Amino acid sequence: MKRLPIVPTILVVLAAAAMVGLGIWQLQRRTEKLALLNALTANRSKPPIALPIPPIGDDLLFRHASALCLKPVSFATEGAGSAGYRIIAQCKTGAEGPGFAVQIGTTRDVDYKPNWTGGPVSGMLGHAPSHSPLIAGLFGKTVPGPLLLIADKPAPGLAANAMPSIDSIPNNHLAYAVQWFVFAGLALLIYGLALRRRARKD
Repeated sequence: MKRLPIVPTILVVLAAAAMVGLGIWQLQRRTEKLALLNALTANRSKPPIALPIPPIGDDLLFRHASALCLKPVSFATEGAGSAGYRIIAQCKTGAEGPGFAVQIGTTRDVDYKPNWTGGPVSGMLGHAPSHSPLIAGLFGKTVPGPLLLIADKPAPGLAANAMPSIDSIPNNHLAYAVQWFVFAGLALLIYGLALRRRARKD
């Protein structure tokens, strides 16, 4: 019986080891994600906070908040799935304030022109729309988007917002880990069958 081919064997073993490493990494990510989800779930029962409080990070996601919009300086229209379009206002809070973004409601009219003039708003903090290219996510280069206040009462002329849900945060790390382990096993199995076939020919 011939000896094992050195180079192909090394390459297959290294590839399988890399896949196992990726699977273990996904299991570690799953543990971190579960801890994050538990913390974010607890945010719903915490007292409301007042905006603006720079910087606003993901640790405040799903937290109830309130703010005073002295004046909306701009409006943006973003897709909202079955709800149509959501209207997002960038608000001024003072001469030197950092301002904040608030989703004031939804509409099915893509050409809707808001006439909201600001005032007190309250609601829940959610993710602002992300415009990161899809391919960036394949290489882990996406950065979580900023948060915005999703108003619990819509501005006049708009429909109510859907409040952000913890279910919107994906937690597929276990499935990814299983896939990597399966890929590693298949690579070794296929290579073993190839070696067996080679030995029979000899």
